[in-house]
Amino acid sequence: MKTIVVTGTPCTGKTTYAKKLAKDKGYLYIDVNKVIEEHNLSEGYDRKRQTKIIDTNKLNKALIKIIAGEKQKKQKGIIIDSHLSHYLPKKYVDLCIVTKCSLKELKKRLEKRGYSTQKVQENLEAEIFDICLEEAKEMGHKIKVVETSK
Repeated sequence: MKTIVVTGTPCTGKTTYAKKLAKDKGYLYIDVNKVIEEHNLSEGYDRKRQTKIIDTNKLNKALIKIIAGEKQKKQKGIIIDSHLSHYLPKKYVDLCIVTKCSLKELKKRLEKRGYSTQKVQENLEAEIFDICLEEAKEMGHKIKVVETSK
């Protein structure tokens, strides 16, 4: 069974890309936000940053259980969609896809989603500094970068 994680700055097209890839390959699609809800993994809310607080170690344990369960079900493969998915240890991941987007398009998408000026700026900076890509490299993942500006 193949495990592919799709990561990237919010609004770079992770979900659109991950769902299409899962459909094209016949893989199971995993929305990490649903995993967080179902397993009650949110440890609070950071009002200043306007985001849930997630312990990535606890999230990884839940995702590893899902991966193991799907292997036993003889799934062809799974796609895990989240800007946190690259935190999974590399031994559980066959490929890490990082979605990237032009800053102009990203700003438009973030504003359309209704993010505050501060949240838009934070995410633009994350994209400028390639935070998800650099962290995926640090984790030792095999990486493919996908441009989603169009």
